[in-house]
Amino acid sequence: MSSTGDYNQRIIDEFRANGGKVPSWGGSSPLLLLHHRGAKSGQERVNPVAYLKDNGRYVIFASKAGAPSNPGWYHNLKAHPETTIEVGGDTVAVTAREARGEERDRLFDAQAKRIPQFAEYQQKTDRVIPVVVLSPH
Repeated sequence: MSSTGDYNQRIIDEFRANGGKVPSWGGSSPLLLLHHRGAKSGQERVNPVAYLKDNGRYVIFASKAGAPSNPGWYHNLKAHPETTIEVGGDTVAVTAREARGEERDRLFDAQAKRIPQFAEYQQKTDRVIPVVVLSPH
């Protein structure tokens, strides 16, 4: 497993052991665990992802810390939008869709205002960072 994989697994284990809290994570945004299925492989995966709550929905950002490409989970959700997330101690069935236009800008700006690092991520890359809305069923 890569160092990123090791780090993610430690965060996942800590999240599950502490009812959705990750005391060792220094970020100011809450985390959820995103379940997603590989677009090509079909392999089940889990990633810890920062989120913003918006009118009962969970909003996640495909920032990849400002890298030139989108994270793998983004492509997987485009291929398989029906999935689950773990939030706190709950597992929630959700449908993923990409926010566009004014909705995308409003949600990204809210996250960047709350966590300025997200604005820095956008400045580091030429791509527009996708915003994905996860709506519970």
